[in-house]
Amino acid sequence: MSNNPMHEPFGIPRRAFLRQNSLGIGSTALAWLLNNKSSEAKTKLLPKTKHSFDLKAKAPPSPGKAKAMSSLLEHGGPSHMDLTDPKPELTKFDGTEYQGEVGYSFVNEASKTLMGSPWKFQKHGQAGTEISELLPHTASIVDDICLIRSMQTGANGHEVSIRYFHGGIPGVLGRPHMASWLLYALGCETENLPAYMVLTDPGGPPVDSTNNWSSGFMPAMYQGTVLRPKEPRILNLNAPEHLQGIPQRQNLDFLQSLNQSHAEQYPNTGELQARIASYELAAKMQIAATDALDINQESKYTHEMYGLDRDETREYGTRCLIARRLVERGVRFVQLFLNGQPWDNHSNLGTNLPSICNRTDQPSAALVKDLKQRGMLDEVIVHWGGEIGRLPVTQNQGAPEKHGRDHNGQGFSIWMAGGGIKPGMVHGSTDEFGHKAVEDVVTPNDYQATLMHLFGIDINELIFLHNGQEQILSAGRPAKIVEPILA
Repeated sequence: MSNNPMHEPFGIPRRAFLRQNSLGIGSTALAWLLNNKSSEAKTKLLPKTKHSFDLKAKAPPSPGKAKAMSSLLEHGGPSHMDLTDPKPELTKFDGTEYQGEVGYSFVNEASKTLMGSPWKFQKHGQAGTEISELLPHTASIVDDICLIRSMQTGANGHEVSIRYFHGGIPGVLGRPHMASWLLYALGCETENLPAYMVLTDPGGPPVDSTNNWSSGFMPAMYQGTVLRPKEPRILNLNAPEHLQGIPQRQNLDFLQSLNQSHAEQYPNTGELQARIASYELAAKMQIAATDALDINQESKYTHEMYGLDRDETREYGTRCLIARRLVERGVRFVQLFLNGQPWDNHSNLGTNLPSICNRTDQPSAALVKDLKQRGMLDEVIVHWGGEIGRLPVTQNQGAPEKHGRDHNGQGFSIWMAGGGIKPGMVHGSTDEFGHKAVEDVVTPNDYQATLMHLFGIDINELIFLHNGQEQILSAGRPAKIVEPILA
């Protein structure tokens, strides 16, 4: 946004007016007002005319099964060989020296001593998928999910891999989130709520902070709108009492006239229409957001399914339930984050891993169950997974009960459900110790191409012109659709 003040008709600086007359729209709506003057849009998606910067619903160029997505990002790197990828050979050779090459993040605590999982695996569902005893609720939905055991980023770091998953290139800042590309292409099914909503953790921000939901070089209307992790989840949602009703409408009409005057002065500024629409959205949100966030409308059965009756699961379960209520109302993309990176179990694996599983397992599975029982799972994709996995060797912390596992981007697991994903299957595999993906390897670019395909979008045909250069989500990196996991 330019730092130069823009003075409008009526002798009032526009920004002074906005600052003095926010009418309760709060930071949630204001985040949508930012823009990137240096970028223009070019797209081969429908409609064929020049793409405008707005969030109006658009038809995909090809039939897509998915209409919305909820992403449960498990920051830190869940230990796949302890959760989703059983390795009998690792257990058999527990305590012996690993003969392969290992890349460590913490060399001073490194070892090549294999550490078998202390937790038991069992087959579940008609699919017979083996899941750890630490994830009993995930085990109950194995026939509804596709478990990918062959993810690979090729990097062991958190930020580098997170940015790869979100922005298409390992480690590079300033790239739009995959959700931003989705909104740029298809807009949103609702005019009453933000199109991309972020549910953060009351314990603090995730690793890499706000970069996780940035729109990068795209206009800021495509970035994630953050809900507060505590009540009230949206501050200043309603106007002060003395400005409600007719006064608020008069102020919005006045603001509209200011914006229209500005639009006449700068007729080719496409972002301005989105600014105008965002103020109208703020007014509509006063009713729609209050309704969407009111989980007291849900039954006791639903509350208990998400774990709202348990201290350990109440907070995460509440956010998972809100995620369902948001996509149910037309929000295109919802993403949940945890504070810091609680799956980053470098030490005390025996206590820390069960703790985070106990907090997230039931709510995560409940989201899939709830969408399914409401007939929504066919059109809503649910993603669960971290940015990396863990190594099969011990990270030595002294006493055995304090040992943990170091980072591993060479092979790990995620799961997806709904929206055209084939249920009840396992795709790919890691080697006998769980170190590297060796069969049907899936990269974050493949993941992105597959998800976009499910929304009816060819990742190579969705183009954004930035600083005179055509940009695509994968930035020209190889990105294949993972056909075997499609229903």
